Amino acid sequence: MPRGVEKGPIMAEYQYLKVRDADGAAWISINRPPLNVLDIPTMEELNDALSKVKARESALCTLVLTAEGDKAFSAGVEVADHTPDKVDRMIEVFHQIFRHLDTLEIPTIASVKGAALGGGCEVALFCDMIVAAENLKIGQPEIKLGVFPPLAVVMLPRMVPEKRAFELLCGGEVIRAPEAVSLGLVNKVIPLASFAEEFGKFLATFTSLSGASLRATKRAIRAAKGLSFGDALARVERLYLHDLMPTEDAREGLTAFLEKRPAVWQNC
Repeated sequence: MPRGVEKGPIMAEYQYLKVRDADGAAWISINRPPLNVLDIPTMEELNDALSKVKARESALCTLVLTAEGDKAFSAGVEVADHTPDKVDRMIEVFHQIFRHLDTLEIPTIASVKGAALGGGCEVALFCDMIVAAENLKIGQPEIKLGVFPPLAVVMLPRMVPEKRAFELLCGGEVIRAPEAVSLGLVNKVIPLASFAEEFGKFLATFTSLSGASLRATKRAIRAAKGLSFGDALARVERLYLHDLMPTEDAREGLTAFLEKRPAVWQNC
Protein backbone atom coordinates (compact mmCIF):
# COMPACT_ATOMS: atom_id res chain seq x y z
CA MET A 1 0.00 0.00 0.00
CA PRO A 2 1.41 3.47 -0.85
CA ARG A 3 2.89 5.51 1.95
CA GLY A 4 0.37 7.83 3.58
CA VAL A 5 -2.68 5.73 2.73
CA GLU A 6 -4.88 4.95 5.71
CA LYS A 7 -6.08 1.36 5.66
CA GLY A 8 -8.54 1.45 8.53
CA PRO A 9 -12.06 2.87 8.64
CA ILE A 10 -12.91 6.54 9.08
CA MET A 11 -12.68 7.17 12.81
CA ALA A 12 -13.51 10.88 13.12
CA GLU A 13 -16.57 11.98 15.07
CA TYR A 14 -18.66 14.79 13.60
CA GLN A 15 -21.49 16.95 14.88
CA TYR A 16 -23.35 17.24 11.59
CA LEU A 17 -22.33 14.09 9.73
CA LYS A 18 -22.51 10.35 10.20
CA VAL A 19 -19.65 8.39 8.63
CA ARG A 20 -19.03 4.67 8.36
CA ASP A 21 -17.43 1.98 6.25
CA ALA A 22 -19.32 -1.08 5.04
CA ASP A 23 -18.19 -3.77 2.61
CA GLY A 24 -15.82 -1.65 0.56
CA ALA A 25 -17.93 1.52 0.57
CA ALA A 26 -17.37 4.68 2.58
CA TRP A 27 -20.64 6.33 3.64
CA ILE A 28 -20.99 10.02 4.48
CA SER A 29 -24.44 11.07 5.64
CA ILE A 30 -25.53 14.67 6.26
CA ASN A 31 -27.13 14.68 9.70
CA ARG A 32 -29.20 17.85 10.01
CA PRO A 33 -32.75 16.57 9.50
CA PRO A 34 -35.37 17.27 8.44
CA LEU A 35 -33.95 19.43 5.60
CA ASN A 36 -30.20 18.74 6.00
CA VAL A 37 -29.33 22.33 5.19
CA LEU A 38 -25.64 22.91 4.49
CA ASP A 39 -24.29 25.66 6.72
CA ILE A 40 -20.60 26.56 6.94
CA PRO A 41 -19.78 24.25 9.90
CA THR A 42 -21.49 21.32 8.17
CA MET A 43 -19.58 21.96 4.94
CA GLU A 44 -16.31 22.21 6.88
CA GLU A 45 -17.02 18.80 8.35
CA LEU A 46 -17.90 17.42 4.93
CA ASN A 47 -14.59 18.64 3.54
CA ASP A 48 -12.74 16.98 6.40
CA ALA A 49 -14.57 13.68 5.85
CA LEU A 50 -13.88 13.78 2.10
CA SER A 51 -10.19 14.38 2.72
CA LYS A 52 -10.13 11.30 4.93
CA VAL A 53 -11.82 9.23 2.22
CA LYS A 54 -9.24 10.47 -0.29
CA ALA A 55 -6.41 9.42 2.03
CA ARG A 56 -7.61 5.82 2.03
CA GLU A 57 -9.42 5.37 -1.26
CA SER A 58 -7.08 2.57 -2.38
CA ALA A 59 -8.88 0.40 0.20
CA LEU A 60 -12.35 1.36 -1.09
CA CYS A 61 -14.59 0.57 -4.04
CA THR A 62 -16.93 3.55 -3.81
CA LEU A 63 -18.19 6.51 -1.79
CA VAL A 64 -21.87 6.95 -0.94
CA LEU A 65 -23.13 10.44 -0.11
CA THR A 66 -26.50 10.43 1.58
CA ALA A 67 -28.52 12.17 4.31
CA GLU A 68 -30.63 11.35 7.33
CA GLY A 69 -34.39 11.15 7.00
CA ASP A 70 -36.76 10.77 4.07
CA LYS A 71 -37.76 14.41 3.55
CA ALA A 72 -34.61 15.89 2.04
CA PHE A 73 -31.15 14.93 0.85
CA SER A 74 -30.43 18.62 1.31
CA ALA A 75 -32.55 21.71 0.79
CA GLY A 76 -29.39 23.64 -0.03
CA VAL A 77 -26.86 25.98 1.50
CA GLU A 78 -27.98 28.05 4.48
CA VAL A 79 -29.43 31.31 3.15
CA ALA A 80 -28.02 33.24 6.12
CA ASP A 81 -24.51 32.24 4.98
CA HIS A 82 -24.99 34.26 1.77
CA THR A 83 -24.81 37.61 3.60
CA PRO A 84 -21.90 39.94 2.71
CA ASP A 85 -19.96 39.11 5.87
CA LYS A 86 -20.12 35.34 5.21
CA VAL A 87 -20.48 34.81 1.47
CA ASP A 88 -16.76 34.69 0.65
CA ARG A 89 -16.15 32.00 3.27
CA MET A 90 -19.31 30.15 2.25
CA ILE A 91 -18.24 29.96 -1.40
CA GLU A 92 -14.72 28.90 -0.41
CA VAL A 93 -15.93 26.07 1.83
CA PHE A 94 -18.78 24.97 -0.44
CA HIS A 95 -16.70 24.79 -3.60
CA GLN A 96 -13.95 22.91 -1.77
CA ILE A 97 -16.45 20.03 -1.53
CA PHE A 98 -16.40 19.72 -5.33
CA ARG A 99 -12.64 20.03 -5.51
CA HIS A 100 -12.41 17.09 -3.11
CA LEU A 101 -14.97 15.07 -5.08
CA ASP A 102 -13.17 15.90 -8.32
CA THR A 103 -9.92 14.35 -7.05
CA LEU A 104 -11.52 11.07 -5.92
CA GLU A 105 -10.72 8.15 -8.20
CA ILE A 106 -13.35 5.83 -6.74
CA PRO A 107 -16.88 6.07 -8.16
CA THR A 108 -19.21 8.27 -6.10
CA ILE A 109 -22.93 7.62 -5.64
CA ALA A 110 -25.51 10.04 -4.27
CA SER A 111 -28.31 8.24 -2.42
CA VAL A 112 -31.12 10.77 -2.54
CA LYS A 113 -34.50 10.83 -0.81
CA GLY A 114 -36.85 13.78 -1.08
CA ALA A 115 -35.63 17.27 -1.90
CA ALA A 116 -32.25 17.97 -3.48
CA LEU A 117 -32.39 21.70 -3.99
CA GLY A 118 -29.85 24.43 -4.57
CA GLY A 119 -26.53 23.39 -3.09
CA GLY A 120 -27.99 20.00 -2.28
CA CYS A 121 -28.80 19.51 -5.96
CA GLU A 122 -25.26 20.53 -6.89
CA VAL A 123 -23.69 18.02 -4.49
CA ALA A 124 -25.87 15.21 -5.84
CA LEU A 125 -25.27 16.15 -9.49
CA PHE A 126 -21.50 16.22 -9.03
CA CYS A 127 -21.48 12.57 -7.93
CA ASP A 128 -20.82 10.03 -10.67
CA MET A 129 -24.22 8.40 -10.14
CA ILE A 130 -27.52 9.23 -8.44
CA VAL A 131 -29.99 6.70 -7.06
CA ALA A 132 -33.17 8.46 -5.98
CA ALA A 133 -36.34 7.62 -4.11
CA GLU A 134 -39.66 8.15 -5.87
CA ASN A 135 -40.28 11.28 -3.76
CA LEU A 136 -37.37 13.09 -5.43
CA LYS A 137 -37.67 16.84 -6.01
CA ILE A 138 -34.53 18.25 -7.62
CA GLY A 139 -33.64 21.66 -8.96
CA GLN A 140 -31.84 24.98 -8.69
CA PRO A 141 -34.29 27.60 -7.42
CA GLU A 142 -31.60 30.20 -6.60
CA ILE A 143 -32.82 32.59 -9.30
CA LYS A 144 -35.95 33.15 -7.21
CA LEU A 145 -33.69 34.66 -4.53
CA GLY A 146 -31.97 36.89 -7.07
CA VAL A 147 -28.78 34.83 -7.38
CA PHE A 148 -27.45 31.97 -9.51
CA PRO A 149 -25.74 28.67 -8.54
CA PRO A 150 -22.11 28.81 -9.74
CA LEU A 151 -21.42 25.07 -9.71
CA ALA A 152 -24.69 24.21 -11.49
CA VAL A 153 -24.05 26.93 -14.09
CA VAL A 154 -20.83 25.08 -14.95
CA MET A 155 -22.12 21.52 -14.72
CA LEU A 156 -25.80 21.42 -15.74
CA PRO A 157 -25.30 22.50 -19.40
CA ARG A 158 -22.80 19.63 -19.68
CA MET A 159 -25.36 17.13 -18.43
CA VAL A 160 -28.63 18.04 -20.16
CA PRO A 161 -29.56 19.74 -23.43
CA GLU A 162 -28.48 23.36 -23.27
CA LYS A 163 -31.93 24.82 -23.81
CA ARG A 164 -33.33 22.76 -20.93
CA ALA A 165 -30.38 23.80 -18.77
CA PHE A 166 -31.18 27.45 -19.48
CA GLU A 167 -34.79 26.87 -18.51
CA LEU A 168 -33.90 25.11 -15.26
CA LEU A 169 -31.26 27.64 -14.22
CA CYS A 170 -33.05 30.81 -15.30
CA GLY A 171 -36.52 29.69 -14.27
CA GLY A 172 -35.70 27.91 -11.03
CA GLU A 173 -37.98 24.98 -11.84
CA VAL A 174 -37.95 21.96 -9.54
CA ILE A 175 -38.50 18.66 -11.35
CA ARG A 176 -39.66 15.24 -10.16
CA ALA A 177 -38.17 11.79 -10.52
CA PRO A 178 -39.57 10.84 -13.96
CA GLU A 179 -38.11 13.88 -15.72
CA ALA A 180 -34.83 13.57 -13.80
CA VAL A 181 -34.51 10.06 -15.22
CA SER A 182 -35.49 11.10 -18.74
CA LEU A 183 -32.87 13.88 -18.69
CA GLY A 184 -30.21 11.42 -17.57
CA LEU A 185 -29.63 13.15 -14.23
CA VAL A 186 -30.65 10.08 -12.21
CA ASN A 187 -29.58 6.46 -12.77
CA LYS A 188 -32.39 4.73 -10.93
CA VAL A 189 -35.58 5.56 -9.04
CA ILE A 190 -36.68 3.29 -6.18
CA PRO A 191 -39.93 3.20 -4.18
CA LEU A 192 -39.40 4.79 -0.79
CA ALA A 193 -40.71 1.71 1.03
CA SER A 194 -38.00 -0.54 -0.42
CA PHE A 195 -35.26 2.05 -0.81
CA ALA A 196 -32.70 0.59 1.59
CA GLU A 197 -32.95 -2.91 0.15
CA GLU A 198 -32.88 -1.85 -3.49
CA PHE A 199 -30.09 0.67 -2.98
CA GLY A 200 -28.08 -2.08 -1.31
CA LYS A 201 -28.45 -4.23 -4.42
CA PHE A 202 -27.36 -1.33 -6.66
CA LEU A 203 -24.34 -0.63 -4.47
CA ALA A 204 -23.34 -4.32 -4.39
CA THR A 205 -22.87 -4.15 -8.17
CA PHE A 206 -19.77 -2.05 -7.49
CA THR A 207 -18.55 -3.30 -4.11
CA SER A 208 -18.37 -6.86 -5.51
CA LEU A 209 -15.80 -5.72 -8.08
CA SER A 210 -12.12 -4.81 -8.02
CA GLY A 211 -11.48 -1.41 -6.48
CA ALA A 212 -8.31 -1.02 -8.57
CA SER A 213 -10.21 -1.74 -11.79
CA LEU A 214 -13.02 0.66 -10.84
CA ARG A 215 -10.50 3.43 -10.19
CA ALA A 216 -8.76 2.75 -13.51
CA THR A 217 -12.09 2.81 -15.34
CA LYS A 218 -13.06 6.16 -13.80
CA ARG A 219 -9.64 7.60 -14.75
CA ALA A 220 -10.18 6.40 -18.32
CA ILE A 221 -13.68 7.90 -18.57
CA ARG A 222 -12.34 11.24 -17.39
CA ALA A 223 -9.27 11.09 -19.63
CA ALA A 224 -11.38 10.61 -22.76
CA LYS A 225 -13.84 13.40 -22.01
CA GLY A 226 -13.75 16.32 -24.43
CA LEU A 227 -11.14 14.84 -26.78
CA SER A 228 -11.44 13.82 -30.39
CA PHE A 229 -11.99 10.10 -30.95
CA GLY A 230 -8.39 9.45 -31.99
CA ASP A 231 -6.85 11.37 -29.08
CA ALA A 232 -9.30 9.85 -26.60
CA LEU A 233 -8.62 6.30 -27.76
CA ALA A 234 -4.86 6.81 -27.64
CA ARG A 235 -5.02 8.14 -24.10
CA VAL A 236 -7.29 5.33 -22.93
CA GLU A 237 -5.03 2.74 -24.59
CA ARG A 238 -2.09 4.05 -22.55
CA LEU A 239 -4.11 3.85 -19.34
CA TYR A 240 -5.23 0.31 -20.19
CA LEU A 241 -1.73 -0.96 -20.97
CA HIS A 242 0.30 0.94 -18.38
CA ASP A 243 -2.10 1.56 -15.47
CA LEU A 244 -4.61 -1.29 -15.56
CA MET A 245 -2.92 -4.37 -16.99
CA PRO A 246 0.03 -4.39 -14.53
CA THR A 247 -2.32 -4.53 -11.52
CA GLU A 248 -2.76 -7.72 -9.52
CA ASP A 249 -6.53 -7.49 -9.90
CA ALA A 250 -6.37 -7.41 -13.71
CA ARG A 251 -4.21 -10.53 -13.71
CA GLU A 252 -6.44 -12.18 -11.12
CA GLY A 253 -9.66 -11.43 -12.98
CA LEU A 254 -8.41 -12.84 -16.27
CA THR A 255 -6.81 -15.87 -14.61
CA ALA A 256 -9.95 -16.62 -12.57
CA PHE A 257 -12.06 -16.55 -15.72
CA LEU A 258 -9.74 -18.97 -17.52
CA GLU A 259 -9.64 -21.23 -14.46
CA LYS A 260 -13.44 -21.07 -14.10
CA ARG A 261 -13.37 -19.84 -10.49
CA PRO A 262 -14.49 -16.68 -8.64
CA ALA A 263 -11.91 -13.89 -8.63
CA VAL A 264 -10.36 -12.84 -5.33
CA TRP A 265 -9.71 -9.12 -5.45
CA GLN A 266 -6.96 -7.36 -3.50
CA ASN A 267 -9.38 -4.68 -2.26
CA CYS A 268 -13.19 -4.71 -1.91
